[in-house]
Amino acid sequence: MDIPALDPAARRIALVRRPADNLAEGQLTHIERVPVDLGLARTQWDGYVAALAAEGWDIVEVEPAPSLPDSVFIEDAVISFGDVAVLTSPGAPTRRDETSGAEAAVRSLGVPVHHLVLPGTLDGGDVLKIGRDVYVGRSLRTNDAGIDQLRDILAPLGYTVVPVPISKVLHLKSAVTALPDGTVIGYPPLVDDSTVFDPFLPVPEEYGTAVVVLAPDAVLMSSAAPLSAALFAARGYRVVTVDISEFEKLEGCVTCLSVRIR
Repeated sequence: MDIPALDPAARRIALVRRPADNLAEGQLTHIERVPVDLGLARTQWDGYVAALAAEGWDIVEVEPAPSLPDSVFIEDAVISFGDVAVLTSPGAPTRRDETSGAEAAVRSLGVPVHHLVLPGTLDGGDVLKIGRDVYVGRSLRTNDAGIDQLRDILAPLGYTVVPVPISKVLHLKSAVTALPDGTVIGYPPLVDDSTVFDPFLPVPEEYGTAVVVLAPDAVLMSSAAPLSAALFAARGYRVVTVDISEFEKLEGCVTCLSVRIR
């Protein structure tokens, strides 16, 4: 694995992982399986990575995992909290081998690592950071023991962990993410309890729920949600869109495909 020596305290780094050959076999929980075009998925992944690079992010590729279909969703394996990383304890047993490659990548960057361990389970897609508040979805993949372990790791670092019920989607960030100003956005039919978040901005499309914060004035999101993109633009944000349709077929979104270290 060829990973450059980068200073995570001074640069913006995006960890990414190439799609596995068996991507189409990825797990599904809340949607029906439809055919996935692997060639198109690879092209879309290249476009996603290129979009991050064009916005000034240093791209670091985690060692590919050709036999692990969900490994492209690198966010579930490791969570970044500034200059500290937390290796997760994935809720699906078949995904637990994904964390070793993620750990090698963050250690090569000189980032200190904490581990979550069984019987606690927690997927990175269930973690939404807004300032020092960390919202964690209690979902099919994340249990109370995993949330408690994360709280114990983060409390000395000044973070507050807030559990959030999740029942309508796979992960918390399948239902809500946040704009750069901290406003939580979500598609109401997918959100169990929007009153947990203040402020909360409803979006008009399912695929408008997920944004990656690129800069204080810019976000990255799926091209499948033009009305939501217009809503964010009207609030003064520069919106960069990418086509990730093949990953959306696998309950993925723009946040799942990278881990941002800043």
